[in-house]
Amino acid sequence: MVDNSKKPPAGAEKKANRRGAARLAAVQALYQMDIGGAGINDIFAEFESHWLGNEVEGDTYLPAEAAFFRDVVSGVVRDQKKLDPLIDEALSKGWPLKRIEAILRAVLRAGAYELEHRKDVPGRVIVSEYVDVANAFVDREETGMVNAVLDQIGRQFRGDEFGRG
Repeated sequence: MVDNSKKPPAGAEKKANRRGAARLAAVQALYQMDIGGAGINDIFAEFESHWLGNEVEGDTYLPAEAAFFRDVVSGVVRDQKKLDPLIDEALSKGWPLKRIEAILRAVLRAGAYELEHRKDVPGRVIVSEYVDVANAFVDREETGMVNAVLDQIGRQFRGDEFGRG
């Protein structure tokens, strides 16, 4: 007899992969906006027509959940003035957000946004997903910092999930 009780619901894995791709694309878009000063409408047009689910420079990008991508990017842009002080507070003293690499700023902002606003996604899943996204760009030591910062922010927004201690 096969135990199917631990299998995710039908379609859940596909949705998770599409959301993971959307998170990766959102971080890349936020990074591009931070570094290059591109506007949000230009970013949406570029990513949705050229990156999401297409092949670029020999790499095939996974299909991403476009609505989720748009929500994270627009939410970070809208709430950045509120998110940055939260992230600053969670960072080690002497390392303000402005001193953190641009790609890590994008990861932390997107993760903090989701922890506050995407109650449909478990907090620990959000932290784990953004640690994985960070892993695609930086060393293990820096992904540990992402984990610690997002865990601390998760405790603020979702104390019931993370425990307050």
